[in-house]
Amino acid sequence: MKELDQLLTSYLDDGYDAAPEADKAAFHELLALSDPDLVGYLLQRKEPGSETIARGINIILGRNRA
Repeated sequence: MKELDQLLTSYLDDGYDAAPEADKAAFHELLALSDPDLVGYLLQRKEPGSETIARGINIILGRNRA
């Protein structure tokens, strides 16, 4: 999915390097998800099943960025 790639790439370009290790770990956990699950979380159609996934979703959506 092009839109999904854009969201993930945007975070990599703009925030990943300066992010705390916990945010980087959350991002890596997101990358292990299937595209349909990830899209469901990002579009807020599904509730994340873990705190780490919720943290990663908030990071990608631009919330909780320092």
